[in-house]
Amino acid sequence: MQSPYAIFVGLGVIIILAVFIAIGKMFRKAGPNQAIIVYGFRKPRVIKAGAAIIFPVVETYRELTLELMSFDVAPQQDLYTKQGVAVTVEAVAQIKVRSDEESILTAAEQFLSKTPDQREGLIRLVMEGHLRGIIGQLTVEQIVKEPEMVAERMRSTCLDDMSKMGLEVISFTIREVRDKNAETASLGKQAEAQRDLAIQKAQYLEQSRRQEAQADKAYEIQTNVMQQQVVAEQVKVLQIEKEQQVKVQEAEILRHEKELISTILKGSEIEAQRIGNIAAAEKNRLTIEAEGQAAATRAAGEAQAAITRLQGQAEADIIFSKGEAEAKAMNVKAEAYQEWSQAAVVDKLITNMADVVRAMAEPLSKVDKITIVSTGNDEHTGVNKLTGDMTKIAAQVPALFEALSGMKMSELMSNVKAMKPREDREEGEGKREEKA
Repeated sequence: MQSPYAIFVGLGVIIILAVFIAIGKMFRKAGPNQAIIVYGFRKPRVIKAGAAIIFPVVETYRELTLELMSFDVAPQQDLYTKQGVAVTVEAVAQIKVRSDEESILTAAEQFLSKTPDQREGLIRLVMEGHLRGIIGQLTVEQIVKEPEMVAERMRSTCLDDMSKMGLEVISFTIREVRDKNAETASLGKQAEAQRDLAIQKAQYLEQSRRQEAQADKAYEIQTNVMQQQVVAEQVKVLQIEKEQQVKVQEAEILRHEKELISTILKGSEIEAQRIGNIAAAEKNRLTIEAEGQAAATRAAGEAQAAITRLQGQAEADIIFSKGEAEAKAMNVKAEAYQEWSQAAVVDKLITNMADVVRAMAEPLSKVDKITIVSTGNDEHTGVNKLTGDMTKIAAQVPALFEALSGMKMSELMSNVKAMKPREDREEGEGKREEKA
C-alpha cells in the first residue's frame, strides 16, 4: 500500500509537468524575419525577433512576414508617353514591411487577413498607377536613356502611399520598354551607336594621352641624361679641386711637423732630462731616508727586545724568589705543625669547625619562614627536631674532613704528642722565668 507522502509527490510532479506543458503551448517565438501581432483583452502589441506568452481564450495572435517581397510590375494596357506614343513597360519592384512597430501595426491593419497573392495584387495596382502617371510625363527617349531617373521618380512618388500601408520600396528596376511603332528599337540602336562612338572617342583620347605621356617621358629621360652628364663633369672638377687641396694640406702638415721637431721636441727632450735628474735625486734621497729609518727601527727594536728580556728576567727572578719564600714558609709551617701538640690540633679543629658548620647551615639562612607542626609528645618532635637536625649536621663535620683529606681523624690524633701534666708545665715555666 502506497504512503500518502508518495501520493503527494506524484501529484506534485504531475502538476509541475502540466504547468510546463501549458506554458510551452502558450509560449510563442518570433524569428528575425517575422513579427507576431498579439491582440485580445489588452491593446495590440508587436513581438519582433523575440518571444511572448499568449494566454488562451483571452488572447490570440497572427504572424506577419517581414521578408522582402519581389514581384513584376507590367501593366496589361499600353502606357502613353508625353509624346502620345504607346509603350509597354516591364519592371521589377522589391517591397517590404518597415521594421518599426507603428509601421508593422499599420501593415497588419491593411494586410493581416489577406493571402500573399491578394497582398501583392493590391501593391501591384498602386505601383502600376504611379508608373502610368510617371510615363505620361516623360518622352520615349528619356525612358530609354535614363532608366535610373525613372526608378528614382517611382520610389519618391510611391513613398507616401507605401508609408500609409506600412511598406517601403527597396528597389524599382525597369526591365524592358517597347512600342508598336518600333521607335524604341531605333532609339535603342541610336543609343548603342552613341555609346560605341563615346567608347571610340575615349579609346582615342586614351591613346593620345599615352603617346603624349611617352613623348613627355622620353623628353624627361633625355633631360635627366644631360643633367647627369653635367653633374658628372662638375663632380670631376670638384674631385680635382679636392686632390689639389689634399696635396696642399699634406705639404702644410709636413712643414708643421718639422717645425714641431725643431721647437717643441728639443724643448721636450731637455725637460725630460731635467725631470729625470730630479727623479733620480729624489730616488736617492728616499733611499737614504728609508735606510736611515730602517737602521733606527732596527736599533729601536733591539733596545726594546733588550728591555723586554731584562723585564722578563726580573719578573722571573721575582716569581722564583716569591715561590722560594712561599716554599720556605710552607716548610716552616710544616715544621710548626710537626711540633703541634694534641691540644693545638684539637684547638685548630674546634676553631675551624664553626666555619664548616656555618657554611653547611648557610642554605637555611635563605629560608624566610619555617612552620613547625607538632602532633606528638616525643622529645624528637617540635622545635627539638630542628635543633636535633642541626646537631646531626655538626656531627657530620669529622666524617667530611676524613672524606676530603683521606686521613682518619683517629689516626691523626694518635700521632699528636700527648699533653704533659699541668704541674710539669708550670715547673718548666718557672725555670724559664729564672733563666730570664
